[in-house]
Amino acid sequence: MNRHLHAAIHGDTAANPIENTNRRQFLKIASMASGGLAIGFTLPGMASPASQDDNISLNAFIHLQENGDTLIYSSRCEMGQGISTALPAAIADEMEADWSRVHVEQAGGDKDKYGDQATGGSASIRTQFEPMRQAGAAAKMMLVAAAAKVWNTSVDNCYAENHFVINKLNKQKLGYGELASLAAKVPVPKDPVLKTKDQYRYIGKALDRHDVGLVTTGQRMYGVDTKLPGMRYAAIVHCPVFGGKLKSLDKTAAMQVKGVTDVIEIPRLDVPYGSVGGVAVVADNSWTAQQAVKKLVVEWEAGPNAVYNTKEYKQQLVANVEKPAKKAAERGDVEKAFAEATHKVSATYTGGHLSHAPMEPNASVVWVQDDSCEVWASTQSPDDIQKTLGGYLKRDPKDIKVNVMISGGAFGRKFKCDYVHEAAAISQQIKAPVQLIWSREEDMRTGYYHSINAQHIEASLDKDGNVTGWLHRIAFPSISSLFNPSLDRAPDNALGDIENHPFGIANLRSESGEAPAHTRIGWYRAVYAIFYGFAFGTFADELAHKAGKDTVKFLNDVYDANTNPEQADQVMRSKAVLALAAKHSGIGKKLPKGEGIGIAVHHSFQSYVAMAVHVKVDGDDIKVLNVDCAIDCGQVLNTDGATAQMEGAVVMGMSLSLYTEISFKDGAVVNSNFHDYPVLRINEMPNVRVHIVDSDAKPTGLGEPGVAPFAPALSNAIFAASGTRYRDIPIKPLSA
Repeated sequence: MNRHLHAAIHGDTAANPIENTNRRQFLKIASMASGGLAIGFTLPGMASPASQDDNISLNAFIHLQENGDTLIYSSRCEMGQGISTALPAAIADEMEADWSRVHVEQAGGDKDKYGDQATGGSASIRTQFEPMRQAGAAAKMMLVAAAAKVWNTSVDNCYAENHFVINKLNKQKLGYGELASLAAKVPVPKDPVLKTKDQYRYIGKALDRHDVGLVTTGQRMYGVDTKLPGMRYAAIVHCPVFGGKLKSLDKTAAMQVKGVTDVIEIPRLDVPYGSVGGVAVVADNSWTAQQAVKKLVVEWEAGPNAVYNTKEYKQQLVANVEKPAKKAAERGDVEKAFAEATHKVSATYTGGHLSHAPMEPNASVVWVQDDSCEVWASTQSPDDIQKTLGGYLKRDPKDIKVNVMISGGAFGRKFKCDYVHEAAAISQQIKAPVQLIWSREEDMRTGYYHSINAQHIEASLDKDGNVTGWLHRIAFPSISSLFNPSLDRAPDNALGDIENHPFGIANLRSESGEAPAHTRIGWYRAVYAIFYGFAFGTFADELAHKAGKDTVKFLNDVYDANTNPEQADQVMRSKAVLALAAKHSGIGKKLPKGEGIGIAVHHSFQSYVAMAVHVKVDGDDIKVLNVDCAIDCGQVLNTDGATAQMEGAVVMGMSLSLYTEISFKDGAVVNSNFHDYPVLRINEMPNVRVHIVDSDAKPTGLGEPGVAPFAPALSNAIFAASGTRYRDIPIKPLSA
C-alpha cells in the first residue's frame, strides 16, 4: 500500500484579501490516522482541516507516493498566466522537492475543500505565496525529523535536499517517499522556518511551465476539448440588444438540416451571470449546429436599450465631465489653488468599450441528470457556476460538480458563467450531455464589456511648474450596474484610484458624472486602471510641457511633493521603476526626425509599472519600435513568467491603444470578428525589454498592472515625435 504525504494550502482573492492575517491564525497541521502526512491551513471563515477519518478538506495538496513521485493540485485557474507553475513551485522550493518529480493538476471546484477559487484581480500569488511556503517548509521539517528518528540522531545533524533527507555525519540518504508515514507521527512545527532569499532554488528563477510539453504538442485539454459518450453539440444566438427578448421564432429551416435534433428557447436568467436569453440549435456535431443556427428566422423585441449608440453616448459622457458633477472625495482647497495659480491646464480623455476576445470563445460541457449535474468548463470562478446552476436547477450548489479546464485566454470574461447556464438548460431539456461553444460573433456581440469612459482633469501650476491643485471628473458605466441596474454613475469607491494616487496632490477633488449602463459591464484585464492610467499618464506629460520640464523630472517633482508618510513607499517605488525605464530607453536622447520616446508610470494592483515607448510617426502611420517596461511587483516567483506577462501586457496595451473598440448602434454591437475588431498582429510586435526590480517585498499583482501604462506612454511618444496630442483611445488617424 502506498504511503501518502498531503499538504493543503488556502488562498483568497481580491474580494477577500488576507495580507494582514497572522500566519499563526491559519497554519494548522493534522496527521492522518491511516499513515502519511496532512498539512493544511485555514483562514477566517473556513473550517480547520480534520483527519482523513473525518473527510479532511484541504485547499491544494501534495500527494507524495512512496516512490517519491509528487502530485500537487493547484486551486486557481490556469489561463495562460502560469499560475499553476508559480504557486506549486513555491511549495516545492520550501519543501526541497525535486521539480522534475513534481506533477501538477488542476483542482476541481470545491469551496469547502479549497476555499475561494476565483482567479482574478491579480491576487493569487499575493494571497497564496506565504501559505504555500509555510506548508512546504512544515512538510520538510517533519520529514527531517522523521529521518533523524530513523538514524537516532539530532535534527541538527540532518538536512533536506532535492527530495532526500541527508545525514551530515555519514552522508546517508532517505527519500521523501520512504519517510512519509513516519513523518505523520512527528510533532507539528508551530512556526516553520522559511528559507532566506539566497537559498531559493525555484522562487525568483526562470522556471519552465510544468505543462510546456503538453501545450506545445497539443495535448493540453482546454474547455473546447471535452468529449463524453452520447454528447450532443449546440450553437446559440442571443438577442443583440441587452434586455431584449424573443418575439417570434421560425425554426423550420434549421430543423431540416441533416444532423439537427432540437431547437431550444432559453429564457433570460435574471441574475448577474445568467444567460441574457437566446435560441440554441442542437446537433450531432459542432459544425452542423453552427451552420444550422444561421438558418433560424428570429425576431427580437429590442427593449429600452435600443436607444444606445456609443458615438452619441461618449459625447454625452464628455459633456457630463466638463461640468460640475457629484463629489466623490476632496482634500485641501482646490478653488484657492486654482485662484492663485500661475498656469491652469485642462484636458478631457476618452476611451471606448472593449471586448475580451480570448482566442478560445466561451465553451462548456454540461450533463444534467435527475440526481447529478457535472460541468466541464474553462472558468475563472467555479463557485459562481455552482451558485448559478444551483439556483437555476433548484439544487444545492455543492451538488454541482465543476471540472475546471485550462482556458485559452480569459481576461475576466470567463469569470461569468452565462455560457455554462445555457449548456445546463439545453442538457436538462434533451436529457443528454451537451457541448455549447459560442461563435466568435456571439462572443463579441453579446458579452461583457470594459467601460466606455470620459475624464476631465483641471490642474494648477505655480511659477516653478509645481502642481498645486487637481480637479478630476470621470463618467463611466460601472461594473456595479450588474448587481444594481438602477445605478446611473460609478459609485464613490470606484474613484478611489484618484484619491489614493501616489501623486498625493495636496488640493484635490474627484467627481463622478452620470453614466447609466446600456449593456453588461464586466471585469477586463487591468479594469479601471486602463483609463485612469491613460488620463494620469498623458496629463502629466501635458503638464510637464506646460511647465517647461522634461516628463521624467516633472514626475519626480510631483512625487517629491507628496508629504503623506503613508504613501512614502508608493512614491519611492514609483520613482524607481520610472528611473529604470528611463535609463534603458534612453529618453531625452537625440532621435531622427519623426521619432520620439514617451514615458508613463502607474500604480495598480499594489504593483508599480513604468513604460517607455519609442515610436516612428509618418502622418497617420504610427510604428512602435521599442518598449522598455520596468516592473516592481515585490518578490517575483518565476522571472520567465513575469517577463511573459509584461510582454503580453504590451500586446494588449498596444491593441487597445491603436485598434480595439466595441461600438453600439441602435443598442446592438457593430463589431463581429477580428476583421472589424483587430488585435495586434505578430508582424507589428515591437522589441520589448522587460526590467524586473529585484525586491524583497511581498509579492503583489503581476497579470494586470502592465496594461495601464502603455497607452499614455504611446500617446506621449507620438507627441514627442510629431507634436500631435491624442486624448482618445483607440487613437484615430487625424484624417478619419
